Amino acid sequence: MRTLISTAFISLDGVVDSPGGEPGYRNSGWTFKDIEFLPEAFDIKGREQQEAAAMLLGRVSYEAFSQVWPDMEDFADYKVMPKYVVSTTLAEDDLVSNWGETSILRSLDEIAALKRTEGGPIIVHGSATLNHALSDAGLIDRYHLLVFPLLLGAGRRLFSTTDKDTQKLTLVEHEVYPNGLQKQILDVVR
Repeated sequence: MRTLISTAFISLDGVVDSPGGEPGYRNSGWTFKDIEFLPEAFDIKGREQQEAAAMLLGRVSYEAFSQVWPDMEDFADYKVMPKYVVSTTLAEDDLVSNWGETSILRSLDEIAALKRTEGGPIIVHGSATLNHALSDAGLIDRYHLLVFPLLLGAGRRLFSTTDKDTQKLTLVEHEVYPNGLQKQILDVVR
């Protein structure tokens, strides 16, 4: 069984909306504002590229990342990694040709089947709506969170608001940086 890891830049109040400057959100680009950049706080991002064997994205995140990441040196490891886009509307013709092997998955059942295959961890970037569905279906195994000391108010949140039983998490790694960022790596307890 493969491990499914949700990774996110997240505000203290749970917002994951447009951290890198994506248009349409009033606080877009919040990871670059008012927080001193410390490279060591982002070491987890390089480690994720080295450890992950595949990437899973929702349609909206795929459409945003596939326009930028294929040509960025910082994300070179993702270019050669198999990618899976979860969408009921995306067509094969909508996939970019310069980002390596990409497949479309149409359902949570297909994601569950992917998890049952051989191979290393699958990492989920962005994709708030997909994260809600994955969490509600019990498919997420681990969270890699960089928590920013910001309260953003409105915006898409990482965690589902579905009324469900308590889900316990175990903190397996953490660090607090001088700029206020917190790295939290948490395993989902089954």
